[in-house]
Amino acid sequence: MPDLITLGETMVLLTPSFQGPLEEASLFLRSLGGAESNVAIGAARLGTSVGWVSRLGKDPFGSYILKRIRGEGVDTSRVQLDPSYPTAVMFKEIKAKGNPHVYFYRKGSAFSRIKPDDLDESYLSQARILHITGIAPALSQSSRETIYAAVEIARKHRVKISLDPNIRLKLWSIEEAREVLLDLASRCDYFLPGEEELNLLFATTDRQEWMKRVQAMNLPCTVAKLGEEGCMVIDGNGCRAIPGFPVDQVVDTVGAGDGFAAGFLHAVIQGLSVDEAARIANAVGARCVTVMGDVEGLPTREELDQFMGRTAQIDR
Repeated sequence: MPDLITLGETMVLLTPSFQGPLEEASLFLRSLGGAESNVAIGAARLGTSVGWVSRLGKDPFGSYILKRIRGEGVDTSRVQLDPSYPTAVMFKEIKAKGNPHVYFYRKGSAFSRIKPDDLDESYLSQARILHITGIAPALSQSSRETIYAAVEIARKHRVKISLDPNIRLKLWSIEEAREVLLDLASRCDYFLPGEEELNLLFATTDRQEWMKRVQAMNLPCTVAKLGEEGCMVIDGNGCRAIPGFPVDQVVDTVGAGDGFAAGFLHAVIQGLSVDEAARIANAVGARCVTVMGDVEGLPTREELDQFMGRTAQIDR
């Protein structure tokens, strides 16, 4: 059985073959994108045994996603194919500067119809960590109920729970997101927010203020992503800054947070300390931004060692 299980929706990702307005694009490159499957693929490439639980349309896009993720070594045995509802689609608009603009077409998708009865308790109960994000609870009432059911199963069987809030304000209001995500965070062992998400959750841009608010929640472990600065570990031993890894050129930031989570969870499962896991997470996230695509920049263990300077890269 997998050591790490992720639960969430994956979409077909269509990216224009050129930089510029999406409305002018006529040729697209196909890939896939989904925070939870990104984490699954990232951890699998590093050598962790991973399972992904989801629901796809029984259509060509669903077939493509299933084959692609299975081909990465991720267990997809608990993925259901729904003949009545479609696989979701997303488009990425590439800009010369700044983050890409992403458009989602996921309303009424197969995953939005997932329900608690679709979960296999015996499968979830044997994992070491369950990883969820704040995306699935925003998609529909039934998907929210499914996430809460998965969390309760994990708690019942003493499976550790990881949460990346992944706030998507195109899906719900900040007020609703704040209520649900802070509640979910209180049930988790590893909380992996970005600084912008903490600003939204606590309605402040003062770093010292949200650090105090996180400490007041008494969570087992929070690792706050700080971009190029690295991250901040907040736990029972206080607050510690873990430096980031510099990169020469940022190509695509989408998926870097998922890479961070994959690196962190992989390292925790390997038995490393939280601080060392955070350092590895920083490296994976930094490596991701140097490559175009949600999953294309996720490194193998060998590539990660080279990026971190642990081994030399032989080019010829």
